[in-house]
Amino acid sequence: MSSNDSEPRVGDDEFVPLTRDPAMARMLRKQLEVLADGKGGEVLAEMAREVLSGRIGLREAVQVGAYEEELVRNVGSFQQKWDEMSAEERAHAEKEGARFLQEQRAEIEQERRERGREAQAKSRHSAGAFSAY
Repeated sequence: MSSNDSEPRVGDDEFVPLTRDPAMARMLRKQLEVLADGKGGEVLAEMAREVLSGRIGLREAVQVGAYEEELVRNVGSFQQKWDEMSAEERAHAEKEGARFLQEQRAEIEQERRERGREAQAKSRHSAGAFSAY
């Protein structure tokens, strides 16, 4: 997590309207956390912290001049690296991306099952309090 762990953070749900996929939303949030830790430089770290704190939405953040410039610079760098990769390297990167997304989907599903079990357990405990009648 970022250097300011005590600050509230938005969850994956914040990004679902942008991605239309809970696994992609989780991946985006995790990538923002990496950026917030400074992995993409100070400008993108600031942007990520602002977005993760909920002070600004991602759509608004990418329209801020300094953030937009840094994003464009980073996307250009990524595009150049991608173009320099062999077809085999690209295929491997795509496979890794797909594998990571599948892991995110499995993680989300596991969390849903756990929440369902917890809700069921609470429901049983609550109902038990009234069964004395």
